[in-house]
Order: sequence, then structure tokens, then C-alpha cells
Amino acid sequence: MEEDRNGHAPDWEGVRLHVVSGKGGTGKTTAAAALALGLAAEGRRTLLIEVEGRQGIAQLFEQEALPYEERRIAAAPGGGEVFALAIDPELALLDYLEMFYKLGRAGKALKKLGAIDFATTIAPGLRDVLLTGKACEAVRRKDKSGRRIYDAVVMDAPPTGRITRFLNVNTEVAGLARFGPIHNQAQAVMRVLRSPETAVHLVTLLEEMPVQETVDGFTELRAAGLPVGGVVVNMVRPGILDDSAVRAVENGSRQAVAKALSGAGLGGASRGAAAERLVTPLLEQAREHAERLVLERQERAELAELGLPTYELELLGEGVDLGGLYRLAGALRDQGMA
Repeated sequence: MEEDRNGHAPDWEGVRLHVVSGKGGTGKTTAAAALALGLAAEGRRTLLIEVEGRQGIAQLFEQEALPYEERRIAAAPGGGEVFALAIDPELALLDYLEMFYKLGRAGKALKKLGAIDFATTIAPGLRDVLLTGKACEAVRRKDKSGRRIYDAVVMDAPPTGRITRFLNVNTEVAGLARFGPIHNQAQAVMRVLRSPETAVHLVTLLEEMPVQETVDGFTELRAAGLPVGGVVVNMVRPGILDDSAVRAVENGSRQAVAKALSGAGLGGASRGAAAERLVTPLLEQAREHAERLVLERQERAELAELGLPTYELELLGEGVDLGGLYRLAGALRDQGMA
């Protein structure tokens, strides 16, 4: 298990709501799905929630578009189960109106008139309360025996540029409702989001812009009093060259490379021979690889400054299919995140 800068290994055992965010293009939906699958191992039940309406979860699990209801989408090693829910803001608002105002058919009539879409458009804070509120309700939900329905809930949340505002619903609805059911709902949501039961994980790549957005997101979340969990470094490519090989590349050691190629049976090493002709393109690729390794070390160092537990997911060259998702889930389990 990874440790923070103080040498303390994180304890995710008490965390029931895992919010996963990241810059667009970093694979946060894949990371969220892998985490939900990893957390469901050994007979546990997890709920994976999508809030952006992209149906990315359905595609990853090779399912039809998810409805606005909790549906079993996968089995996990050891008999666990993953359920998924794509939250529709309009239907969530209808649920809310029925729960607090008992509108019933009147609420559906409002939907036909377009009033619900109008309400969530002019009051985006209300939309976020509905989305986060559904996740928090799932976290707290219990069966008749008093046992939690889900061992963990994983939310595929908006990108890091919007995550703090999305989660800080108390501030967003302050000007909308200072008392009453909406205010009380926002207060209840914030109690869950700011509790030890919640962790906000940030997904990044070892590239300058995603790392910078991760650093900015970390700073904003901390300033808002929201609990930051870990950093997931996604699409990590293997380092093919060791340090000595990198130094040889930097020194442009043509002769050493030509001899190595010749020794591998690829022709003569003398100038103009077959092995020697391969040196130039190989050295160019090696230099690019060495430069990437140097840049990745710099980005890793910047992430290390955050003092957060860090986990890595390999780049799957063939793309992420269902088998690849199970592979990534296993990696998160091996590293102690799931």
C-alpha cells in the first residue's frame, strides 16, 4: 500500500463514497469503473454512479444505455457485485418533489411543461444537490436488518476544473434557499461529503497539463474543506531503458549500439553495414523515450509534493475492454486502493 509523505498508509476501510475526478482525457471513467470493480471483490456490493449523461460506464461494461435505476452490471472476483446508475437530473428532481412535496402527478405535469428543465437551468446549484444527494442517499441506505445496502459507492464525477463547485453544494444553494427542504437537503449532503466516509480521488496522466490541473484541484478541494483521497496515475507506459541506457543515448553512442545490433545477428557493425544503418532511427526513438522518462520523473516529483497516496494504472495498448477493466481493478487491489 502506498504511503503519504508522513509515512502513513491510507485506510480506505471506512470510506464508503469514492468520488473520482480528473482532467478530461485522463480516463477518469475507466479509473472509477476499475475502482468499483476492485472494491466489489470478496463478496462485497458496490454502486457505480454516472452524473454527466455520457453513458461511459455502459460502454466500458459492454452494456446497453443505463436507465435511471440501479442495475447489476458485473460480477467481481470472490462473488461480489457491481451495480450502476446513470442519474438523470430531471428524474432526480421528480423524486425530490415527490419525497418532500408529495406532488406525484403534478410533478410529472411540471416535467411536460418544461418547468423542471427550467428550474435546473436557472439554479445549477439545485442540479448538483440532486446529483450528489442521490449518491449520498445510496451511501446511507440500509436494508430491513440495518445493514448498508452497498459496501461502497463510486461516483464518476465531473472534471477537476468543476469538481469543487460540484461538491460544495452548500455554498451553491446558499443564495437559492436559506431554509426549507432544499437547504436541509444541501446540509445533509455536505455532512456526508465532508465526513471520513468520503474521499475525492484525482486521476491524472504524467503530462504537464493534467498534473497541473490535479495540483489545482487538490488545492481547491482542501480550501473548501473537502476530503482528498489519492492520486491515480493512469495510462503509465513501461520504462524500456534503464539509467545507463539513457545516458548512452544522451551521449549518442552509435558504435555501442551498432555492436549490440550486430551481436544480435542484425548484420555488420562497420560504417554502412546493415546493423550500423539501423542506428540512426533507433537512436532517435531512444532519445524521444529518454526525454519522456525525464519529463515523467519531473511530473511524478510534482505529484509527490502533494503528499497523497499514489496508485498507477498501466497503459493498455489494445484499449480498455472488459478484460482490461478486470486487469486494472486487480492492479488497484494489489496496490491497496481497493
